[in-house]
Amino acid sequence: MLQDVDLELNRGEFVCMLGPNGAGKSTLLRTFCKMQPLLGGNVEIGGRSIDRLNGHVLAKLLSVVLTERLTVGHLTAYELIGLGRYPYTGWAAGLTHRDHRIIQWAIASTRSYELASRDVSELSDGERQRVMIARALAQQPAVMLLDEPTAFLDLPTRVEITGLLKRLTRETGLAVLMSTHDLDLALRSADTLWLITPDQRVECGAPEDLILRGELQSTFSSSELYFDPDIGGFRPITPSTGTALLIADGLPGRWMRRALEREGFKVLDSRVADDGIDVEIVADDSVETSAWRLKMGGVEHHFPDIGSLIAQIASFSSRASPE
Repeated sequence: MLQDVDLELNRGEFVCMLGPNGAGKSTLLRTFCKMQPLLGGNVEIGGRSIDRLNGHVLAKLLSVVLTERLTVGHLTAYELIGLGRYPYTGWAAGLTHRDHRIIQWAIASTRSYELASRDVSELSDGERQRVMIARALAQQPAVMLLDEPTAFLDLPTRVEITGLLKRLTRETGLAVLMSTHDLDLALRSADTLWLITPDQRVECGAPEDLILRGELQSTFSSSELYFDPDIGGFRPITPSTGTALLIADGLPGRWMRRALEREGFKVLDSRVADDGIDVEIVADDSVETSAWRLKMGGVEHHFPDIGSLIAQIASFSSRASPE
C-alpha cells in the first residue's frame, strides 16, 4: 500500500505518473475515478469528496480514458464522441444544438475532423485513441485521467497523443493525469511527475528536479541498465572496451560519441597524459577522402560512415579477445 502522501492536480497542469510494473499506477487511477473503493485516505475534486458525488455529477467533473480496447458496435467516431454528452442528456434525451457545438469543439480540439464520419471499427489504434480523448473532452470535465493511453501505439503516434494532451491543458485549462511507462516522453512533456518508488513512496516534482534529486536513477536502474542524468535516459551497462579519443564537432561528433559509448568506450575530447588511448577517431572534412579516420593498432583506416567504422572496431576487438 502506498505511504501517506498529499497529491494535488491543478488546473491546466499535465502530470505523468510513473513507476515500475506492479507499483499500483492503475489501481491509483481507478481509485481516483471511483472505479474501485478507497483503501484509505480521501479523493477530492474542487474541494468535494468523490464519495459524496453521484455518477452523473462525477462524470461532469472527471473523464477517463482506459487502455483496454472497447467494443462499441457500429458507431461512427462522431457518435462515439457524442456519448461524452451523456452526463448532460441521459440516454433518452437527444442531442441539442449546444451538444452538437460541444462535440464539434471536441473534434476540432483533437484535430479529428477526418475521423468523424468513419466507423470506429475501421480506425487504427492511434485514431481510436484520439477519438476516445475527444469523447472524454466532450464531457467538459475539469480533470481527465488516462491509464497508459499510448501503450500499444507506435512511436510517432505516442508522441502525437502526448503532445495533444499537453496542448489541451494549455488551450482549455484542463487538468490531465496520465499513467505511462514511456519515461522519455514523460520527461519531455510533463509539467509534474508523480513517481511511485519500489518502496511505495510517491515522489512529486518537476522532471528536472526528480532527476537532480536522484529519484529516477534509484527507481529505474537495474543490473542491466542505468538511468543517466546527463542525457535524461537509459544506458545499457556494457563491459569496458577501452578509451577513445574523438575529434569531431556538431551532430556527427555527437552521434559518433554515442556509437562509441554503446560499444563500451570511454570517450575523451582531448588527449590526457595519464589516459592510454586505444583508438583515435577524427572527422575528416576533406571531400577527397572518407568521412572518418580511425587510428588503431598503429594503423590508420578510412571509413565513409559511422556504421562501418564501428564494425571495424568490433571486429578488431573480437580478434584481440582470448578464445
